[in-house]
Amino acid sequence: MAAPPTSGTTLNDLPDVILSNIIAAVVDVRGRNSAALVCSKWYALERATRSSITLRANLRDLFMVPNCFRSVSHLDLSLLSPWGHPLTSASDPALIAHLLRLAFPSLTSLTFYARNPSTIQLVASQWHNVEHLKLVRWHQRPQVETAGDELKILFSECGKNLNSLDLSAFYCWTDDVPPALESCPSVSSNLTRLNLLNPSFSEGFKSDEIKSITKACPNLKEFRAACMFDPRYMGSVGDEALVSVSVNCPKLSILHLADTSALSNTRGDPEHDGFTQEDAKINVATLIEVFSGLPLLEELVLDVCNNVRESGPALEVLNSKCPKLRSLKLCQFHGVSLPIESKLDGIALCHGLESLSIRNVGDLTDMGLIAIGRGCCRLSVFEVHGCKNITVRGMRTLASLLRRTLIDVRISCCKNLGAEQSLKALEPIQDRIESLHIDCIWDDGTESGFDLNDSFDQGEVSNDENHFESRGYNDYYDAATIENPSKKCKYSYDLNSSSDLNGYENGNVYGERTWERLKYLSLWIAVGQLLNPLTNAGLENCPNLEEIRIKIEGDCRELPKPSEREFGLSNLVNYPRLSKMHLDCGETIGYAHTAPSGQMDLSLWERFYLIGIGHLSLRELDYWPPQDRDVNQRSLSLPAAGLLQECFGLRKLFIHGTAHEHFMMFLLRIPDLRDVQLREDYYPAPENDMSTEMRSDSCSRFEAALNRRQISD
Repeated sequence: MAAPPTSGTTLNDLPDVILSNIIAAVVDVRGRNSAALVCSKWYALERATRSSITLRANLRDLFMVPNCFRSVSHLDLSLLSPWGHPLTSASDPALIAHLLRLAFPSLTSLTFYARNPSTIQLVASQWHNVEHLKLVRWHQRPQVETAGDELKILFSECGKNLNSLDLSAFYCWTDDVPPALESCPSVSSNLTRLNLLNPSFSEGFKSDEIKSITKACPNLKEFRAACMFDPRYMGSVGDEALVSVSVNCPKLSILHLADTSALSNTRGDPEHDGFTQEDAKINVATLIEVFSGLPLLEELVLDVCNNVRESGPALEVLNSKCPKLRSLKLCQFHGVSLPIESKLDGIALCHGLESLSIRNVGDLTDMGLIAIGRGCCRLSVFEVHGCKNITVRGMRTLASLLRRTLIDVRISCCKNLGAEQSLKALEPIQDRIESLHIDCIWDDGTESGFDLNDSFDQGEVSNDENHFESRGYNDYYDAATIENPSKKCKYSYDLNSSSDLNGYENGNVYGERTWERLKYLSLWIAVGQLLNPLTNAGLENCPNLEEIRIKIEGDCRELPKPSEREFGLSNLVNYPRLSKMHLDCGETIGYAHTAPSGQMDLSLWERFYLIGIGHLSLRELDYWPPQDRDVNQRSLSLPAAGLLQECFGLRKLFIHGTAHEHFMMFLLRIPDLRDVQLREDYYPAPENDMSTEMRSDSCSRFEAALNRRQISD
């Protein structure tokens, strides 16, 4: 007997316009794909509302080019397989380009891997009305007749409506950009976004180049560039170049200028005092003039990497001259917060800030940190890096002051803030924080500045060191005195109180609550160190942690064999919802094939770091193998392939390096694995395409074997 018809209202009863808006609001790709499988009506609505798609299919499989996403406006072709190979390497590149144009006729944004000028010519000519372009290239720059020829080809093909250009992942020479912009004034004047923040530049843009670029693009609203700030080099960026930016581009809302050394993302020396030998060619009067000329500024990054001294007065101007400023990042700026008594100064007067990053500030103390917490009361994101003089006391009080807003904290390369100290400092927001970065420095806290027997009486701190007059630490560590002197703040603490001291000594203060909202955790750890102490340091209970990034950095050639068998990934089974991992060993340097007697080669180090990864319930993994820089090799080893095949829950695996074909075949044993790719997205990417690690036929055979399998869902 047939089942009786169901009664009641379902989603299908909604008008198509409303249902279409609901499906369009779904961001997760798998969620959208699942919605498309419900019925033919939902399938049509999902395909009609899809606005962005990334293709990772093989160039050989023309039949796999989808033709049902007619409304897609953003297309990413930079991850086509085999990764990094030019589109012109296919048997019929013109046919591929033509099919792509027919499949995606409504593009306004395009990303593609432009390994040579012919690829730029072929792809760019298909979409003349594109508004945003991003070029990707990690291989070496090809030889061209004159500087800028590649970009000139790009502008000639699709420069009519182009208003946004992103070269942040496109290796070229700095000499290529100014001539191309100057030769196409109609394109340059139409640009509103220009991203030249490329970490592969050996040298950043010099002063004359910055002036030429900004003069050619007067309507920029967003400008990002890697610069040469080092005053020891001719043409370094200084006062004149900074002023030209504000004069030539007064409409800027986002300005990001960074020294190339800051883009390497390597950790500094926590013992360094924060001051460099050379001062930047930037003075306070120039900064005030620049800030006054950019009234629309919303995001500012000045990653200078050379001393900018006594910057406080210039930063105070930001509050009045740039009232829309919400995000600020400064590196090597000194004097950012030097309060006298309870008077706020410098950054602390930028009350509208929601995101603040301060790096290598040599004179920042706990008093300055607390002043920032008092003045910047809207901060939701806070990063501190390379500040030697701050301690648990200052960081904890800042967290108490910003308890209502602060959800994203990054603490790195600070001598007195190792893992345990950082977690203690963040205890006031332990139940609110969603994203966290700490350094895995394991110690007992005796050198952290967190001496429980030190009461910091009024006479113990000199005025010269902390710029406070006749006031003691305890007057400021009581966070409640800022808002209500008569009522004690819930998370302030009195270090003279015997009850508080007993709580710390008994170890009961930090174990009472979980990190219940923490979803993203980032860790830095030195090569050879273990991950095992992580949970004991205070992160044992993170019930909603979904994603973790672990970066391992150092030269293992200088180390003996590790004392333990494994790094400690098995400890992460304590996080029940952990499904995504970024394991970055790319800055782990060692011997690929030529390890001397008594030294471990990289394959043994890979085994050490990957043992236990199969115990985790990971669904997505990005893995950067360690490298031998002497031969430019970052390749998956046999032990690594064997251990990765034990991750039975994986669906996506991206290996940022190379691998032999037979090592890749191990991965076919993962039952639900459906998205795998090798990417040499580091400069310079290997050029030898004839090795068994790089051959396109090897990638194609593996992908064919992967696609032949039956996957349950």
